[in-house]
Amino acid sequence: MSVLATTDLTRRFGAIIALDRLTMDLPSAGVIGLVGPNGSGKSTLIRILLGLIKPTGGSASVLGSSISSPQTYTSRVGVLVESPAFIGSLSPRANLVSLARLRGVPLERVDAVLAQVGLIGRDREPVKRFSLGMKQRLGIAAALLSDPDLLILDEPTNGLDPAGIVEIRELLRQLGRAGRTVIVSSHQLSEIEAVCDHLVIVRFGELIFSGPMSEVLKRTREHIDIAAEHDEATQPLLDALVADGWTVSASDGGLRVVAGASRAADLNRAATAAGVTLSRLAVGQDNLEEIFLAMTGRVDGELTRDRHLTDVEVA
Repeated sequence: MSVLATTDLTRRFGAIIALDRLTMDLPSAGVIGLVGPNGSGKSTLIRILLGLIKPTGGSASVLGSSISSPQTYTSRVGVLVESPAFIGSLSPRANLVSLARLRGVPLERVDAVLAQVGLIGRDREPVKRFSLGMKQRLGIAAALLSDPDLLILDEPTNGLDPAGIVEIRELLRQLGRAGRTVIVSSHQLSEIEAVCDHLVIVRFGELIFSGPMSEVLKRTREHIDIAAEHDEATQPLLDALVADGWTVSASDGGLRVVAGASRAADLNRAATAAGVTLSRLAVGQDNLEEIFLAMTGRVDGELTRDRHLTDVEVA
């Protein structure tokens, strides 16, 4: 069963089109990444799915129920939007007990979610002593209280240090392996690549890609990064390689050549033939960030070239 399906889903804010006939069908179970440049409509999509705003056109379903009746499915959806708020003087357990009583959730769920997010043993300390990573764990525990089939997390690693990011990454993997569906909206593309099974890319409210992470990563290319021993030789080396038929672009502190490891020796010889000594030659492969930038635009000028945006934020 699809966990989420949309057909021509559209949302306008005056002259701004936040979602533009978005059509997709997402599988249940696992971790799904939702990414796009700022202003692409990600937050608007989440708000529509939660019944907080209505679409201008089209339709969608969540867990098999139409978004026209969100009350039929919202109890099966857990949500965490950026940094959650808790009473700092209370313990995680006390905060969760209060939430459980407010939502009519059995209190035994408190122990279950504390264990699930790895807070047993820390559950009686004041929340104000917690790191950001621990608070994010508690936020996810709160989202899991009702034992939802679908978990929606908006920027779950926002503001975390590397250790906190690793904590949340491992937790999301565990949730996905357990058969729960987790939708993660994030700008941390390295984390999306590391944790997600499925990927959705939107740009200006339009669907750019939806499919398995493995499929989008097939678009990666091998490359060789090189640097001339002397900076003034970089441009002559670029000109010589291009004239010789290599595909070359400027890179941080050097040049990037589209070629695999098997061409490394040929590339070195080509540089020598051009009278340039290399100080660096390293074989690598594109990552999700590079694929994403190629698909959506690398700078704000590229992102706005085909569409003029006002100061109205559509997320």
